[in-house]
Amino acid sequence: MLTLASKLKREEGVTARGGPAGSNDTSHRVSIRDRLLIKGTMDTCKVTFPDPNKLHYFQLAISPDEGYYQGGKFQFEIEVPEAYNMVPPKVKCLTRIWHPNIAETGEICLSLLREHSIDGTGWAPTRTLKDVVWGLNSLFTDLLNFDDPLNIDAAEHHLRDKDDFRSKVQDFIRSYAR
Repeated sequence: MLTLASKLKREEGVTARGGPAGSNDTSHRVSIRDRLLIKGTMDTCKVTFPDPNKLHYFQLAISPDEGYYQGGKFQFEIEVPEAYNMVPPKVKCLTRIWHPNIAETGEICLSLLREHSIDGTGWAPTRTLKDVVWGLNSLFTDLLNFDDPLNIDAAEHHLRDKDDFRSKVQDFIRSYAR
């Protein structure tokens, strides 16, 4: 599996040896954004790079080990903009899920992904990709919020019948999150 750290080491090794990257070839230099990405994701998760030449675009799999979503494997697409870390990464859930804070179209309601947040919990330059990974993981446990839903139907379903909600979540996991 290609990791950010191994990609950086490989690229720096080629440049340091004066190989194909050469001293005047900027296409193989690692940008500040990519260095911040490496620092932010090391030791927190393994990611998949659909295009190994685009370190700013990757996919993250989360498999909760407790709660309603236990046993599911949920894929997230993360795109880090050029202005990172002044602006948050763009995150979308690629797995169909029955969740009050994730729309059926994949949009995610997570305050730390908001550039401007009224409650002060939104994105700040001091936040890292570790915070994003923690936040996404916590959407399945601690931050599961039925009071401020993005998917109103899922939140109302939970309020009406918690057992049927759990059953529907498990149906979605069996169908889409294995």
